[in-house]
Amino acid sequence: MSSKRSVYDAEPIPGAARDVIDGLMETGDLFRYTAKVSQVTLLEKEFAAYMGSKYALAVNSASSAIYLSMLCVGVKPGDQVLIPAWTFAAVPSAVVHAGALPVLAEVGENLRLDMADFEAKLNGNIAAVVISHMRGHTSDMDAIQALCNARGIPLIEDAAHSLGTLWNNRKIGTIGAVGCFSFQSYKMVNGGEGGILLTDDPDIIAKAVFMSGAYEHNWSKHGYPEVPFEKYQNLFPLFNLRMNNLSAAVIRPQIPLIDERVAKGLENYNYVAGKLNASPLISVPPADPRERRAPDSLQFNLVGFDDAQARRVMEISTARGNPIAIFGLQGDNARVFWNWKFIGNVPELPITRAMLQRACDIRLPVGMSRAELDDTVDFILDCVSEARMLIAS
Repeated sequence: MSSKRSVYDAEPIPGAARDVIDGLMETGDLFRYTAKVSQVTLLEKEFAAYMGSKYALAVNSASSAIYLSMLCVGVKPGDQVLIPAWTFAAVPSAVVHAGALPVLAEVGENLRLDMADFEAKLNGNIAAVVISHMRGHTSDMDAIQALCNARGIPLIEDAAHSLGTLWNNRKIGTIGAVGCFSFQSYKMVNGGEGGILLTDDPDIIAKAVFMSGAYEHNWSKHGYPEVPFEKYQNLFPLFNLRMNNLSAAVIRPQIPLIDERVAKGLENYNYVAGKLNASPLISVPPADPRERRAPDSLQFNLVGFDDAQARRVMEISTARGNPIAIFGLQGDNARVFWNWKFIGNVPELPITRAMLQRACDIRLPVGMSRAELDDTVDFILDCVSEARMLIAS
């Protein structure tokens, strides 16, 4: 069978954004620091309130948020930053842009950090940790936070895929010193592009505001009178990573929809995962009982497949209109550590390599109906079964 609905559909933009967008088009007030009403500032206030954080800074991407976060916690050129070996290339790229050196920790077939390898690499050479909750899978944040605190190492959360996820009833992105989120089209909130960072630290937000591009006294327009901005005036370079008002106007009306989208996404995920796990050819990694996920995609492992059979899954699904990606068998996949040639000496990581060569990836837009989910299940099972039989024959 072929898939009837594209899993690449993004979340729709609410009609409530239309009037604001039309007004911006009429006035041209797109720059956050000259607009009479800054949509970006409103977004920052609303998002921080939703997350229960003191401060937020909206920027042009989650990559920029991660980059700024590292600079704000004190990462300097030549420092080492510990990151998971399974993440999007933007994370090691941000480390490189900061002049630092990425150190990669192994990720197991459960799609979470190998904690023994993480702890072994969290040594005195590490200046900061960036934890990617990749595809919404949360590693042991209790252990990670305790290890970082004990060693005085700042923890940054890359929560680009985890908006709405809870860990022991705490919102992911509020556990570390800084949390970074994405509003790219395939995330829970669709802004096309865009990102935001959260923190409760007034010094971190002051530094981030300046470096994001708040020249002269534009920091006063962020509405944080208790933050010591004057202390840092003219001490940091400006990188111009600002968000514009049009992007913020698209994003703002989606904030009240997050909880509804999270609930629907989790319901969809559990329904599909349950049906796929009934197949002996597929294993969906089990949830951690401490985690309440907010998924808009599905990852599953192929069981008992060789390379040729796994490649056939990709070929068959692509021919039928909805490619099932296998991270490590796509030559240019940006989520595969051996493709990150820009980091210098790419290490050999056998645990992560083995996982990536059998881990499949497909989106599950939260707006999918039960019938569309059934179609997707049938599509995956047909592709996987046919791939296994064709090679076997």
